Amino acid sequence: MMSAPDAGALAFIAFLLLQRLGELVLARRNTARLLAQGAIEYGAAHYPLIVLLHGAWLLAIAVFGWGQPLHLPWLAIFAFLQLARLWVLASLGPRWTTRIIVLDRPLVARGPYRLLRHPNYAVVVAEIAVAPLVLGLWPVALVFTVLNGLMLCVRIRAENRALAGLRHARPT
Repeated sequence: MMSAPDAGALAFIAFLLLQRLGELVLARRNTARLLAQGAIEYGAAHYPLIVLLHGAWLLAIAVFGWGQPLHLPWLAIFAFLQLARLWVLASLGPRWTTRIIVLDRPLVARGPYRLLRHPNYAVVVAEIAVAPLVLGLWPVALVFTVLNGLMLCVRIRAENRALAGLRHARPT
């Protein structure tokens, strides 16, 4: 027997979908602008796997979560993560994208980049785990946390190689 839709769950799932779609639009715009400025993309071969992983994560949340009640402590943690996400986006500004796009300019070293080398990935790791828990979907959180961790091993290695020459330049 299927459970009835939960208004809170539906609102949360809609937020996730709209947020991610909006970020894809922003990322595509920033990517095009950066490439037009002479930036180079790295790690393009693994990018479709990231898209597949995140799409499957969203689908799993939507399919298994639409009838679940919201767990308010996890929702509060998720809300905090959204503030961290906004801090990352604001710090990178027009340099934020979902791809590894390297512009021959010093790396950003303001905002959370003063504290962590990869704050965007830290936020995403937490979101991959926390968003399903908002709806009580601990198996989804577990499976996608492991898959995301494996994907980030590839991604961060590629990004560190791509940025190695800029690490010693004066940051902005």
